[in-house]
Amino acid sequence: MNLRSIPRAVVGGYIKAVRWPIDRVLRRGAPARAVDRTDAAARGAAGTVLGDDELKQQSTRRATAADERARAEKLRDAAGAQSEVAAERLDERRQEAERRRERAQQTAERKRQEAEKDREAKEKRAKQAAERRKRTAEKAAAQREEANESKARRDRLAALEAEKEALAEKEEAVTAGDEAQRLEEAAGRAKAQRKS
Repeated sequence: MNLRSIPRAVVGGYIKAVRWPIDRVLRRGAPARAVDRTDAAARGAAGTVLGDDELKQQSTRRATAADERARAEKLRDAAGAQSEVAAERLDERRQEAERRRERAQQTAERKRQEAEKDREAKEKRAKQAAERRKRTAEKAAAQREEANESKARRDRLAALEAEKEALAEKEEAVTAGDEAQRLEEAAGRAKAQRKS
């Protein structure tokens, strides 16, 4: 142990004694980094005052370590921020995917309902067309039946007219025959009276 190591040990012990309660209260973070930098600055100042190169090197190492810790913390913060942004983007993408899925389901349901309506409308139109064809066929059959009945009535009327004419002719013939017989009988009686 040389004369220089004694002040170095005193300075280091003093700084540790001062830092200990502060470190317990701060528990890392920005204020803790400030304490680290103050520690490095104190060692550097003591090294310069005492002319102790070891204290100056400790000061430089501690300042570099504080800078690295600050840089690491900034990187962690940046990574955390990027992670949050990525999580937000992922959440937004999931929400958008959910919205797209819901829209697709709604579109599919709407198309299914439209297809069902179209199918029902086609069935209704087909049923109406079948009913129209049936009514048309029934009407045509009724018209044919009416025409057949009308023709049958005309035919019966014509037959009755022909029969009436035949009866009238027969009646005329009978009447003429009766008249001829009566005349013949009257002529026979007249002849008989002339003879008697």
